[in-house]
Amino acid sequence: MSDDLAELERIAGALLRGLSSGQRRTIMRRMARELAIGQRERITAQRQPDGSAFAPRKKKAAPVTGRGAACFLYPSGGSGEPRRVIMKSFAWGTGRVMTGYDIEAGAIRSFEFDKVVKWLPVPEQYRNAGGKLRRRGSLRRRAMFRRLATSRFLKTGTDDASFWVGFSGKVSQIANVHQHGLRDRPSLRAKAVPYPKRELLGATPADRERMLDLLYDHVASQLI
Repeated sequence: MSDDLAELERIAGALLRGLSSGQRRTIMRRMARELAIGQRERITAQRQPDGSAFAPRKKKAAPVTGRGAACFLYPSGGSGEPRRVIMKSFAWGTGRVMTGYDIEAGAIRSFEFDKVVKWLPVPEQYRNAGGKLRRRGSLRRRAMFRRLATSRFLKTGTDDASFWVGFSGKVSQIANVHQHGLRDRPSLRAKAVPYPKRELLGATPADRERMLDLLYDHVASQLI
């Protein structure tokens, strides 16, 4: 099958060279769009170009949930005085970071333990306040690269001689780490760790056949 495709691709190259510059741009835009669709479908299905599954995400240890509440002074975003933080249902994450419900902000927030200016007594009305910490990211962690696969990040480009499908900017750096199984730091304060090779980009035999079909249909339509 691979030999057949190779021969068809040689014929396709000759057909492309026989088209005008405008016609090549037209068909290559269509081919780029179709290839991008195939890449998105495969990434969404969590599959490599060879059909095997992506290496699963490394399981994170569950955070240790704090009992009751905590109260402390923490640097504000600007140059003003530290603000008082009252946190309920806090948990310890990695890197000495506390995550919990910030009563004043009305939302879940994270604070670095080493940046706490001063620990304060918990106000009476908030003592022994418990409850479960809800992690909004739990659903997003089930499937990897869903955002990368959207048209916002997965781009296409063409000229009269070629087309491409890929990532650009900072997103391309993230994709490159996974594409080649490189080392990277999961956060600014963390040590670099190796990532499994997950090929976000790569043409499958089905993708190649689809590209050839598009080309042949286009050439045939010009002959009618």
